[in-house]
Amino acid sequence: MMTRRLLFLFLVSVSLCDLVAQDSKKTEPTNAKEAAAKEAAAKKAEADRVVNEKYAAMVAKVPADEQAWERVLQGNLGSFYLPIHKRQKVKSQSNAWDFVRDDPKLPRVLLIGDSVSRGYTQAVRTALAGKANVHRAPANCGPTATGVKKLDVWLGQGDWDLIHFNFGIHDRKTPLKEYEARLAEIVKRLKAAGDKVVWASSTPIPDDWKSQANLGKSMVERNAVAAKLMKEQGVTMNDLFAFISPQLKETQNPRDVHFNSEGYNRLGGQVARTIERALNGE
Repeated sequence: MMTRRLLFLFLVSVSLCDLVAQDSKKTEPTNAKEAAAKEAAAKKAEADRVVNEKYAAMVAKVPADEQAWERVLQGNLGSFYLPIHKRQKVKSQSNAWDFVRDDPKLPRVLLIGDSVSRGYTQAVRTALAGKANVHRAPANCGPTATGVKKLDVWLGQGDWDLIHFNFGIHDRKTPLKEYEARLAEIVKRLKAAGDKVVWASSTPIPDDWKSQANLGKSMVERNAVAAKLMKEQGVTMNDLFAFISPQLKETQNPRDVHFNSEGYNRLGGQVARTIERALNGE
């Protein structure tokens, strides 16, 4: 009997050791690469904590209307853009989502669009300084499906003198009839919210972007559908596709839909010129 008890205790002890060892494997790095990754993750978590604390302290000190804007951004920028925004704000860096305090003597302009639009927002503000209050929708606006759902949030209190908007790159796989139908709904709602509405064609996509074929063709097709709709609806057209296409070699990042700083400056200049002409009734 004693022998059996000792054997039982021995087996239990071995089992417990195995469990401890298995649990240790789940929590402890097994090599230098894993240890480095774990250390990097811990440093990032600490850095994020510090940024969040500084950002919260900064927001607490600004006027109520700025606090309200930051809350809108917190609810709409998402897990990619919100951390970037926070890091820039705690460093006192300006970005596309800066709070805009209107000069009541100037017209109010709203930019709606994807990350390309985000990229040229600051250039538009610079070009229209002293001529217009240039706001930006609190998001990377994505496809028309998102536009239909989030448009009321992006429009805010409304009272826009001009709305400049674009949807296309994120709709590259949306069936054309669905794209057209959603775009028509968005146009109707924008015309009700702004005195003037300007549509921007989507900028080119390289055919080899992310190793997918015929993406360039998808933008040509969607721009054609949009242009036809805008003509029917009496919406001013800003053909950014035609404007930037001859300049892609020096302005667009290789195998990417995005642009370098020079590209965004040129796009922003074209957007600003179009907005100014539209505001002047040209």
